[in-house]
Amino acid sequence: MSKEVKQTQQERGLFDKTSYQLIIAGVVVIVIGFLLMMGGGGDDAARFDAKEVYSFRRITLAPIVIMLGLLLEVYAIMRRPKQ
Repeated sequence: MSKEVKQTQQERGLFDKTSYQLIIAGVVVIVIGFLLMMGGGGDDAARFDAKEVYSFRRITLAPIVIMLGLLLEVYAIMRRPKQ
C-alpha cells in the first residue's frame, strides 16, 4: 500500500497584523474627525452663534479628517498581505 502524505497548509487569517493595525488607525482617525465636529452647544438655548456652528473646524476640517480615515480603512481592507 502506498503511504498517504498529509500536506498541512498553514491557515491564514483574513488580514495580517499590519492590516489590523491600519484598520485600528483608521477607526481612530474617524473618531478624531467626529470629535472635531462636536461642540457648539452653549449655555443659553435661545442664543445662536453662527460663527461657532459654521466654523472652519466643523465644516471643512472634520469632514476631511473623516474621509481620510475612511480611505485608510479601504486601503487596509484591500491591501494584499505579504507572503
